[in-house]
Formats: sequence, structure tokens, C-alpha cells
Amino acid sequence: NILNIQKELDEVAWATKLSEAQAQEKLNAAKQKLYDIRAKRIWPGLDDKVLTAWNGLMLAAFAEAGRVLQRPDYTETAVHNAQFIHQTMRQENGRLLRTWKSGAEAKYNGYLEDYAYLADGLLALYQTTFDERWFHWAHELAETMRTHFQDADHGGFFDTSDDHEALIHRPKDLQDNAVPSANAMAAQVLLKLSLYLGNESYWEMAETAVSSLYGAMMQYPNAFAHWLEAAVFITSQPQEVAIIGDVGFPDTEALIDTTFAAFRPNLVVAAGSPSSDIPLLTERKRLDGKSTAYVCRRFVCQQPVNSPAALAEQLT
Repeated sequence: NILNIQKELDEVAWATKLSEAQAQEKLNAAKQKLYDIRAKRIWPGLDDKVLTAWNGLMLAAFAEAGRVLQRPDYTETAVHNAQFIHQTMRQENGRLLRTWKSGAEAKYNGYLEDYAYLADGLLALYQTTFDERWFHWAHELAETMRTHFQDADHGGFFDTSDDHEALIHRPKDLQDNAVPSANAMAAQVLLKLSLYLGNESYWEMAETAVSSLYGAMMQYPNAFAHWLEAAVFITSQPQEVAIIGDVGFPDTEALIDTTFAAFRPNLVVAAGSPSSDIPLLTERKRLDGKSTAYVCRRFVCQQPVNSPAALAEQLT
């Protein structure tokens, strides 16, 4: 009894000896009558709240898809999403709020997943746009996780901050469920930021958390997939690529395109001026006045190159 279109409008008009205009008019009237009757019923419940965490997941997906698929509209969606979250869900002190609904103020303290998912999305957006404001915001969120969520005694992070309302038990969810483990996502964010910043404490914090779950990962890998991603990142000797040049200019873009030409998940990429305050870029020079790429591991770099072919040879 679900209404569906069996024939094209011109077929219906011919069969009922009406013009197409008359048939369309009758169809519109019938649709309006059906809608008016349906509108008298109790509407189904609608969950229309906006969650920071879930938007962080979406942000990462659109940012990466925009880069990989060369879809500027996807990238624009990601940028607009990040701007909205910054304007709506971020407080003046940098702390996040959990939820927002149209016509109301954002509310409730952010949980670990809000910080971790959003920071991961912002790093993906940075690697697509190379707009440093997204990198610095991700770094700010990581510092908040370290300061207010870290479990200093056992490694990893609590789900709630140290200034959250007092609970009988402070939860610490480690397994993936319908969404990734916030702890695992936080570890991945710290590992990536460590390579951008040369911050060994971030690396050690993440490595300690990953190591503590070695047995669980081996026994129940399906429940710890994002922890396994972090473990692979640690053991794969990830590379950093610093591209010195003007983003948007052809020679710089050629190096960026070469870097992302193959699937290299365990890679962090920065691009911009040597005057940048992102340590991976700071004070690196152009080779022969041209856009230049530095391929490094833990800030130990190979010879700088400025041709896409030479860069491709250095990437693993």
C-alpha cells in the first residue's frame, strides 16, 4: 500500500484522455490532499541535535574525500563544518561543548570523543587545505586532552574531563563500538602531532597507551581495530613530508600531488612557508629557489628535492 510511480506522466495522461498539464494538476492536488491528511497525525520523533564528536568524524571523511577525489565541493563542506563547530561549539577558553540544536545554545561539557574525533578531522582538513588555523586548533585540542583527560597512572584517557561533574566511576571506554574508541583516536592524533611538532612526549604518551592493550588487541582484534591502526603507525616508521613553497602554485601543487598519488596512510604532510611556526616546516630552505620537499623520519631528513620524480623515489 505504499504509493509509487508505475508509469510516466505522459502515459497516464494518454490513458485518462487528459493533457499532460491537466494530469499534472490533478496529481499535485492529490499529493496536497494526502499531505494535509498526514499532517494531522502525530509526527515521528526527530533527533536533530548536532554532536561535536559525530561532526568530527564527518569532517575527516569530507576533508580526505575532497583531497583524494579532487572534489572542491567536498573540501568546501569540510571547511564550512569546521567553521561552524569553531563558532558554535568552542568556548572562549578553548573548551568544547557537546551538543547544539537550532534555536538553542550549545551545552554540556565535551567528552573525550568530542576532542579526539574533532582533532583528527582538523588534521585531515589541514592536510587537504594546508590552512594552518586547522592545525593549530587540533594542537589546542590535544593539549586539552593531555591536561584534562589523561590517566597519568595507567595510560590513556578518561571519557570525562577532570573538571566534569563528579561521577561514582570515571569511565574509560577502550573498545571500538558503533564509533571508534575515543582513546584510540586520541592516540592516533598524538602520534601524528608528534611528527609535526617534534614532540616526543606526545609519542610516548600514545605508545604507552597502545602497549598497555597489546594482549587485548591480540585476543580481540575486531574490538580494537583503531588501536591496531595506531600500533601499525608506530611500527611502520612513518614518514614526514615538509613541502616548502606557496600552496596553490603549480610547482608546489605538483609536489603535493606526488605525495598523495599513492595510498600512504602512515604519513604526515605539511606545506607552506619556512616562516611557519609548525616545526616540521620551520626554517627549511627552498632548493635553487624552487618549491622543495623534505622527506624525513622523526625529523631526520633525506636530501631535499624539488622534482616530483625525485620525491616519488624517496617516498615509501
